[in-house]
Formats: sequence, C-alpha cells, structure tokens
Amino acid sequence: MISPMEAMTIQRATVAYTDGILECLRAAFAPYQAVYTAGAFEDTVLTREALLRRLDEMSVLVALDHADRVVGTVAYKISDPPEAHPRGMAVRPERQALGVAAQLLARAEAEIASANCSRITLDTTEPLQRAMRFYERHGYRRSGRTQDFFGMLLIEYVKIMIPED
Repeated sequence: MISPMEAMTIQRATVAYTDGILECLRAAFAPYQAVYTAGAFEDTVLTREALLRRLDEMSVLVALDHADRVVGTVAYKISDPPEAHPRGMAVRPERQALGVAAQLLARAEAEIASANCSRITLDTTEPLQRAMRFYERHGYRRSGRTQDFFGMLLIEYVKIMIPED
C-alpha cells in the first residue's frame, strides 16, 4: 500500500516525461473507456502527437514519485483576457485519494494566480462524477454552460480567484 506521505514532487513537464504522461492518462481514464465515445476517449488520453502539441502550447505539470515516475498530471493554458483553462487532470489509480490531485490543482492555481488570472474555467464529462465532486470541493461551480464533446455532454465549471493583496 502507498503511504499518503510518500515523497512526491511537482514540476513542469518536459518531453522526457511524454511516455509517463501518456501512461498516466491511459491508466486514470481506462475505467471510463466503455462510457466514452471513441473520439472523446482519444482526445482525453491523447496521442503522442497531441501530447507534444500540448507541451508546446500549454503549461503541463507532472507529479513524480520517488522513482521519478509520473503519478499525476494536469495542463493549463492562459488566454487573453487573463483567464486560465486547465485540462487533462489525471492521477494513476493506485495514487488516487492520496492528495496528488489536490497538490497538482493547488500548484496550477498558484501559477495561474501569479499570472494575474482571476477566472479559471474547466470542463468535465458526465461520467466523471468523482472529478465533479473534487472540483466542487475546491471551489469550482457549474457555470450552466455545456457543449458537445465528440458526442458527449461537456460541462463547464468556473472558479473566481480572489487576488492577493
């Protein structure tokens, strides 16, 4: 069993972590493959090419265990006006419910806040009820906006960041 206190670091991802990020995404979302459309699943777990584009276009964070293995990841993009949009939050199944996701989200939010963003939007799908509860516990609320995501309902969440004085 993995201890919640096991050493873990969070850092910016580099191309060197490509395989680890892809493995983490696939492991985290494998239980949902049957309820995702094929297009939605591929867009969620990414192809190597899509991940390389994400690394180029977005800020990608990885949570690494003591053996430098990717156990969690999240990406975010800051737009103009300053608004951030995280996506691709994933934690390996054996590390879920141990605080990895909360630490990744906190790090992403800290970086987003340092870029003077006061609004964060993220999207999730209906099957990810556990993720919805996680985001709600961390101050995200449904915006009421939904859209089609490869034949699935995509639900937008928003969080307003309070600037620090």
